[in-house]
Amino acid sequence: MKIVIAPDSFKDSLSAQGVADAIALGLAQVWPDAQLIKCPMADGGEGTVESILAACEGELRRAVVRGPLGATVDAAWGWLPQSHTAIIEMAEASGLQLVPVAQRDACISSTFGTGQLIRAALDAGAQRVILAIGGSATNDGGAGAMQALGVKLLDAQGQTLSPGGLALAQLAHIDLSDIDPRLAQVRFDIAADVNNPLCGPHGASAIFGPQKGASPAQVEKLDRALGHFADHCATALNNDVRDEPGSGAAGGLGFAAKAFLGAQFQAGVEVVAELVGLAEAVAGADLVITGEGRFDAQTLRGKTPFGVARVARQHGVPVIVIAGTLGDGYQALYEHGIDAAFALASGPMTLEQACAEAPRLLRERASDVARVWRVAVRCG
Repeated sequence: MKIVIAPDSFKDSLSAQGVADAIALGLAQVWPDAQLIKCPMADGGEGTVESILAACEGELRRAVVRGPLGATVDAAWGWLPQSHTAIIEMAEASGLQLVPVAQRDACISSTFGTGQLIRAALDAGAQRVILAIGGSATNDGGAGAMQALGVKLLDAQGQTLSPGGLALAQLAHIDLSDIDPRLAQVRFDIAADVNNPLCGPHGASAIFGPQKGASPAQVEKLDRALGHFADHCATALNNDVRDEPGSGAAGGLGFAAKAFLGAQFQAGVEVVAELVGLAEAVAGADLVITGEGRFDAQTLRGKTPFGVARVARQHGVPVIVIAGTLGDGYQALYEHGIDAAFALASGPMTLEQACAEAPRLLRERASDVARVWRVAVRCG
């Protein structure tokens, strides 16, 4: 019996590795002789670096960079020495979790620290940089990151713009003379589960600005400022990518990565699956178990269970989901390679209790799944 365990993290509870370990313990109670292959997964958000490094035996590196509101933060990033690949979670430098709720301000938060992480990767000799761009606190169109890499954004008086998306309304000139020349020799891939354009009713400001502290009036101003930035970028770079899918990811960092770095957009789960060798692990398996904190209709937008199911379907392997909760519309995933789904809770409990008891609950659910599967095989 070969079983592949490929879950995402359970936010505020367990890492993807922790989830995989707990599920493996539960399965082993029923199938002590089974071949259990753990492939911790992620979809471009929190935990992407950890999942890739766990599977690829890479190195965790750190850099002191500028946080979203200017304070210094100690940010981690991943390094795969054999392939000279850097994995950067922009949330480590520019993430929403770095800003207390009362201090969140989409108008002035900056991706400068993410650019500093990219520079650290260049210093290490990176030939490929994977930008995992979920969980941002920013709405600056990636302007701060580009400034950290040598792009000068100047107002009508020739002064450098202040940090943040709102300041982009004052942009008069883009100077590329000091952009880091090493960028041209590096392949950039964007790993994300967001396909929004930069501007408009489905753009970065309108959809994600409010959760980053923007009022309705500020959302309108930010959207116009990003459009103004895109106009200047189109002129300076002779390329307009504002309407391409993913340009609105991470407050527009996706736009800057595409426009200035030539980055290619990929669903985050596909990038992670490639690096951890998910397809190779699934080949010849009898069962795949995946999971995430909340499994619902939004999973169809490219989250981990959806991506894992796509790979498993190509190999004709059934997929079972173990999730923290089953939300509205999760049944739609049954048309996309998911065969069954189970929630953790064994009875009424608070979210805090569920998070605290997640390892035990995961073991129990995995054991239950194995027992049902064993009965089904006998009956079949």
